[in-house]
Amino acid sequence: MKKIGGVVLDVKNISLAFGGVKALTDISFDVREHEIRAIIGPNGAGKSSMLNCINGVYQPQQGSVTLRGKTYRGMSPRQVAEMGVARTFQNLALFKGMSVLDNIMTGRNLRMRRGLFWQALHLGPARREETEQRAHAERIIDFLEIQAHRKTPVGRLPYGLQKRVDLGRALAMEPSLLLLDEPMAGMNVEEKQDMCRFILDVNDEFGTTIVLIEHDMGVVMDISDRVVVLDYGRKIGDGAPDEVRSSEDVVRAYLGVSQ
Repeated sequence: MKKIGGVVLDVKNISLAFGGVKALTDISFDVREHEIRAIIGPNGAGKSSMLNCINGVYQPQQGSVTLRGKTYRGMSPRQVAEMGVARTFQNLALFKGMSVLDNIMTGRNLRMRRGLFWQALHLGPARREETEQRAHAERIIDFLEIQAHRKTPVGRLPYGLQKRVDLGRALAMEPSLLLLDEPMAGMNVEEKQDMCRFILDVNDEFGTTIVLIEHDMGVVMDISDRVVVLDYGRKIGDGAPDEVRSSEDVVRAYLGVSQ
């Protein structure tokens, strides 16, 4: 049985508004070491906005986000990434003309110690460092079983494999906390099964804590340790998958809606 640790991410009383439109209202929940924590809710519930607050894209008007005891306010996404948080996006933002390997290598940027001068010269220390970083990217490619496509431009790959490359780029950052925004959106059944397996393996083999937004309730109930439910920017449920599934509020707001 998987061992869940202490709280690594503590979201307290987050409120976010755009003009007069409230996206999130007084949202609080925590994420524990080594768990898969799902965020669910109907379209427009505020799920992606919540992830954007966690990784620094949005600055909430109220509340705080604390990662491993450090509360951050006004941090950029890069600063949050430097704290060990990686993110995939609902809409793919890959470099379509670049190869699979080069896309994953972009995720190693934070690990590069040599400046642009050395990288441009491609001499000595910079060359050795690139060799080391490339070896790490190759290990991720092997892990995600996309060896046959390593030199293929990403734009030529099927959608399901592009989503896998997106996951690989996030993993290249070696995150302690991984935010996944609908990683299985648009996939067929076989592609979803593969992605579920990789997410579970990342959580198990790498020990990565995962926060997951996903609409497929079968997936959520199968792989999540705990689930938080949002509806119109408010939290209406929080607990183990079975507890959430049996909540009348959740059934009314989400599970009862035909997908």
